[in-house]
Amino acid sequence: MNDIDLSAPPTFGSPELRLPDELRAPLKKHLAYLREQYRKLRWAGRVGFGERPALVVIDLALKWTKPASYPLGSNIDSVVAAARQVVDAARRAGIPVFFTTYDFDPAEPPSPHDRKTEGAIREDPDASLYEIDPRMERRPNEKIVRKKYASALRATNLEMNLAALGIDTLIVTGVSTSHCVYATCRDAAHTYRVIVPREAVGERCEIMHEVNLLDIEIDLGDVMPVSDVVKHLEQLG
Repeated sequence: MNDIDLSAPPTFGSPELRLPDELRAPLKKHLAYLREQYRKLRWAGRVGFGERPALVVIDLALKWTKPASYPLGSNIDSVVAAARQVVDAARRAGIPVFFTTYDFDPAEPPSPHDRKTEGAIREDPDASLYEIDPRMERRPNEKIVRKKYASALRATNLEMNLAALGIDTLIVTGVSTSHCVYATCRDAAHTYRVIVPREAVGERCEIMHEVNLLDIEIDLGDVMPVSDVVKHLEQLG
């Protein structure tokens, strides 16, 4: 942590949801302290890569990658760019790549959860916003998993696809760290080795990103630099 500027604001997210400058460094310092305390308690062990990895790109669709698509959208250009690095490495290595997006259906009956978000999904009927961001240049053989819930594994056929391919490692990228990324890691952790490239995940809110990324590292998977993930995939290729 000594070579990291703890006071630097994130390169992604919504400005109104960032930490006050005077709180950022103390919070990150405390999170680093918590990480070490958990390690002393024998948490945050390493799962490592298995033999057959797959990559899932969570919700890098226009609804989330366009800042104008408020309130879900924000400037996550750096996350998109980092995820694209991992996608390119996965393609060169020949491992399966899956994209997810929300299964938007205006005829879907409202749920209690809709009250929590006050129509953030329903208020904009433009279904094109749920298309994968063109910067990812998704290929025809890269499946799109359309989901109703936060986790890419809940009520979808993604897990069946992974089982058919004999996958033992799931590399998770995309947004949002505290919601769909976290939920996917939570559901995957007891079946797959979970790898999270640090710069390739993000969200609107700075503190939610930092806290949930630490939780993933402590309990669910290995959080590591994008460069390390790319290096591993290059060795496979």
